[in-house]
Amino acid sequence: MTAPDPNATDTGGAAPPLVMMGGLQRRLMLLLLLPFGLLMLVSSWMHYQAAGTAALQQDQRLTRLAPMLGDSVVSALDDPQPSDTIELPRPLLLLAPPVDEFLNERERRSGYSILSAGGQLLLGDAWLPTVLPATAEPEFMSVTDGGITYRLIAQRVNTAAGELIVQLADGTDARQQWLNTVLNRVVLPNLVLMVAAFFGIRWAVARALRPLMALKTAVERRSPRDLSPLSPDATPAEVRPLVHSLNRLFELVNAHAEAQRRFVADAAHQLRTPIAGLQSQVEAWGQAARTLESQASLSLPVEQIMRLRAACRRTSQLANQLLALSRADATTAASQAMQCVDLTALCENVLALHLDAAQAKHIDLGLEAEPVQVDGHEWLLRELLINLVDNALRYTPAHGCVTLRCGSRQGRAWLEVEDNGPGIDPAEHARVLQRFYRVPGTAAEGNGLGLAIADEIARAHATHIQLLTGEGGRGLRLRVEFAAGPAA
Repeated sequence: MTAPDPNATDTGGAAPPLVMMGGLQRRLMLLLLLPFGLLMLVSSWMHYQAAGTAALQQDQRLTRLAPMLGDSVVSALDDPQPSDTIELPRPLLLLAPPVDEFLNERERRSGYSILSAGGQLLLGDAWLPTVLPATAEPEFMSVTDGGITYRLIAQRVNTAAGELIVQLADGTDARQQWLNTVLNRVVLPNLVLMVAAFFGIRWAVARALRPLMALKTAVERRSPRDLSPLSPDATPAEVRPLVHSLNRLFELVNAHAEAQRRFVADAAHQLRTPIAGLQSQVEAWGQAARTLESQASLSLPVEQIMRLRAACRRTSQLANQLLALSRADATTAASQAMQCVDLTALCENVLALHLDAAQAKHIDLGLEAEPVQVDGHEWLLRELLINLVDNALRYTPAHGCVTLRCGSRQGRAWLEVEDNGPGIDPAEHARVLQRFYRVPGTAAEGNGLGLAIADEIARAHATHIQLLTGEGGRGLRLRVEFAAGPAA
């Protein structure tokens, strides 16, 4: 099981552009499409107003035509008295030119009728309702026939045949047809236009925001250690102030981190000399105490001296590890040029350095190596391997086994250190790579920095440490994979 790498650079595909639809793109789409919706509402209101004006003009025209229809009656009735029971003779009708033009223009959408004063139909269309105005003022109403809505005027007029009721119907009532007009001429065209505009604006906005998306992807893919400035030339002018602000922030963070690294490196470096002197004195003191005790049987505090020597050794190791950690933090692939590193020779060299420590604990320290080379920083990879081997020897019990391995497979070079010690609970794999963290209950001495330093060095080489279970489900196998370098 590979330990998670929270700081690894994401080399996968860029996030789809729709990710930003929840933010800037959505607001732009809304702001650009909103005028279309407002324009449709304003256009509908204007059409409604125009329909009202046309209806008023229609009523005015019917008001002018109704008396002309009455004047078109040119002969008197034989019995001018109104009668509801006696059928009256039909009067002679000679339509006035405006009335005739009106009826011809609206063929099948107009109608007229002439009624007696009592409401008996004398001439015209029988489908028109009978309206009996009480006064000489015209009366208007809407009539539906055959699916057509008519605007009807009825008026009492004095004609050559006496008092009659004339009715005119116009089937082009603008107020009744305005909804269909708005739907067909305003709403539907605008909806089609809005759909086309949506896809057009979406494409245009996505294209216009492509540099911003590229900037977002570049920032997301950055390693936390990559504080190099962003290029403002590749961004639109509106975004350049943001890029300059980010570059200033990167510069400040980099300066702060560099100051911290220098402090740790300087402190560790300054501590090494006095600690080394103290350790040499304590070592000599401890050796002399053991010699005197064995020769003269003197009662010397040997146990206390040994504890003091162990404390000096731990302090010296801590100073060396802090210095290595500081150097690993300061080193990235971008800051120093890499060279070709022979992992086989590196493993042989580190193995020779730890033979005495392995023999002191009766640990079988072995090497299984294949010729393989990688691109990297040799002194850092050496420090990485030293920390892994030291960690394995420290926690493997006496008469145990520690094996160094290196090789390549499927274009990937790898480096392994395996032991048959107590291992690490998988639940602790992520935490043991943290600085100064030690697994609870660990008996061996240590500072909790060995694996953290090794992981820092691995990350400086764009990889990470994998914590796996050893052979037979026992112990711990630490594996680091690299991109293979030139062939050996």
